[in-house]
Amino acid sequence: MNQEELRKKIYHIMDQHKVGTLATVKGNKPHTRYMTFSNDDEFTFYTPTNKETHKAEEIDENPHVHILIGYEGEGYGDSYLEVEGQAKIRDDQKIKDWLWTEQMERWFSGKGDPEYIVLEIYPESIRLMNADADTPETLEL
Repeated sequence: MNQEELRKKIYHIMDQHKVGTLATVKGNKPHTRYMTFSNDDEFTFYTPTNKETHKAEEIDENPHVHILIGYEGEGYGDSYLEVEGQAKIRDDQKIKDWLWTEQMERWFSGKGDPEYIVLEIYPESIRLMNADADTPETLEL
């Protein structure tokens, strides 16, 4: 598959799937949790979180992260992405406003809650898995 086809397939999975896992590293051991992800017109991932969480502390110490996203759980052949990248903690109100949903009121008092931050994940490589006989295919960014 050429790079343009690969980019389209990857972006389609990112656009269609909003829940995945985020793994951080602490003491050379992975820590994984489910997160909700949004993306811009590129391949950057965004996920809201509380600045007092372990993941925020772990990213401060080591920005390298891993994301799994896309698998439907129906069985063999479900496409998904393996993403290696680096995360930054963002407190930019414009990004926080863009990501805000009413469901977040469960954790935050509002868009201006001082505990509300966003993790911005810049992929270094994205692997498309289980899409067809040509996969895995890696998109280096």
